Amino acid sequence: MVDPERHADSRNLVESILRHIPGFHGYLEREYRRESDNLARNWLADQLKRCKASLDNYQRSLIDAGQIDALPQCERVRTRLDTLESRIRGAVRGYSGLFDFVRVNEDLLDQVYELDTSLIGDIETLAQSVDQLGVSDSPQDAISDLIQQVETLHRQFDERAELLQGLGCEE
Repeated sequence: MVDPERHADSRNLVESILRHIPGFHGYLEREYRRESDNLARNWLADQLKRCKASLDNYQRSLIDAGQIDALPQCERVRTRLDTLESRIRGAVRGYSGLFDFVRVNEDLLDQVYELDTSLIGDIETLAQSVDQLGVSDSPQDAISDLIQQVETLHRQFDERAELLQGLGCEE
């Protein structure tokens, strides 16, 4: 994942000159934030896609071991992962562009980024949990834990959406 704070390092000469034009600096910063937000959301969604692939492998190993009773719960986890991946990929970027009439409350936007940072850590934890699933584990307990983790991620993403709805006009 590209570090959002490293965008300034890759600015070219034209951007450096344009940064001195009154009002343009803020526009560039918003555009870099927008790009960073998009990169972060794509990374999060890609991690969830990876979790689904690992979960598919786990389901195959359960079938091979004859432990098919856990498959419906695995499918529940997979469906919730798929839903979350779609929500993340289609999420609002969170702030206005150059010609938008509404300007964003930067403090709320910072809260969104803090929440995104938390989501990154929690999705990495989920990915590790899915990768470590084994047939020798109790499938019911392991899947129950996964369901809790995924539902927590959904609640966090709901909170993100609520914060973005609160991004009102700056006067």
